[in-house]
Amino acid sequence: VFTEEDKYGLYCNLLLKYFLAEGVVCGHDLFVASAKEHPDNILKELPAPLLDGTYRNELGEEATAVKSEDFQDSMKIAWRYQNLPKMEASPTTSTKFGHYYDVSKTMSPELFQSIKWHSFYLPEELSLQPKMKTCNMNSAYARLLQSIQRIIYQEGFDGCDPQKKQKNILRIGIQSLGSVLWGDDICSSDTPEDIHSLTKFLYILRGLLRKSLSACIITVPAHLIQNKAIMERVTNLSDMVVGLESFIGSERETNPLYKDYHGLVHVHQIPRLNSLICDVSDTKDLAFRLKRKLFTVE
Repeated sequence: VFTEEDKYGLYCNLLLKYFLAEGVVCGHDLFVASAKEHPDNILKELPAPLLDGTYRNELGEEATAVKSEDFQDSMKIAWRYQNLPKMEASPTTSTKFGHYYDVSKTMSPELFQSIKWHSFYLPEELSLQPKMKTCNMNSAYARLLQSIQRIIYQEGFDGCDPQKKQKNILRIGIQSLGSVLWGDDICSSDTPEDIHSLTKFLYILRGLLRKSLSACIITVPAHLIQNKAIMERVTNLSDMVVGLESFIGSERETNPLYKDYHGLVHVHQIPRLNSLICDVSDTKDLAFRLKRKLFTVE
């Protein structure tokens, strides 16, 4: 999954933590890579899961708050529209996928005891191996690929190799790939010296994911990349591409149409199995909001 970061990187990091938290609850192994924030700190800030009974109470409170806001605005709506049925925004028991999380609380350390997790923090890796030969690729990307490949082969996630132990899934989370912190220059100017490092990395990574029991989410500061050709290549190398647009500092923040939301979700591409082309979502009107304890996309 390729996620285009919002301008200030607030909500994309929350999605990354949701992805990792779901892995902890499901008992998957984790691999967290970052050049900005230490992976240990990211894992310490994962949201706490809500139990089956608790999440219904939380969703009920959210629905009550929404209804009270709707009641306050009911006088502004023409009478002939008031009795029209409204779509249910909150998930019900029949549409419960995965787990729900309380973003106001962090996950308890006891949940981490049953899983394995691996971290890649670029400043530490650079201090361990100052020099590294690479084949026309950014040194940081080469180190990251080498680390991912080692975990896949050593921990038994290689799909080509018959596994003797019980199979599991590796969840890989990479934060702010393509930024200057990774040593990449595609964000620093319109004519970077090496515009192919990121696409080479994604091409090799995609091959690793295809033949292993693993899934990966990558956040990229796409708003800093001015070269549209690079973004098209990155999109073609990704299975799913989602963009987050935050209302912070924009005109839409004060627009009455978006008063209940904090940003928009743009689904650029979704995977289509056994096909040479990727599917494009028909649903364009998606927005997200962060209310008290829950992060929802509606």
